Amino acid sequence: MSTQEPDYDHLLRANLERVFNERDDDRRTLAIEELFIADPVMYEPDGIVTGREAISAVAGKLLAQFGPTFRFTPAGRGVGHHGLAVLRWEAGPDGGPIAVTGSDAARIVDGRIAQLWVLLNAPVG
Repeated sequence: MSTQEPDYDHLLRANLERVFNERDDDRRTLAIEELFIADPVMYEPDGIVTGREAISAVAGKLLAQFGPTFRFTPAGRGVGHHGLAVLRWEAGPDGGPIAVTGSDAARIVDGRIAQLWVLLNAPVG
């Protein structure tokens, strides 16, 4: 394992943009291969997703479910140390109201995401 800290902000922002905002299945697959270890695990509020293909399927389903302009946007910089990284985000349609906010927390191994926890904030109002 490398002793040099990865660029946590860049890694988690790339995950939002290149995986969870990517509507093209092939580009999303390539991004996941680059950003995630071979056998990653993603923990969502409703379940556990294992493997690159399953993570890609979840991202694609989310984008299809919420419409063509829905996207995730970082809210601040990703921070981390000793293999743990966190990035706050918000999501909604382009130019529309924010539909959901949350954070991604990730365990990073050798510069790649090994485990990803999707943490949703309670709705406001």
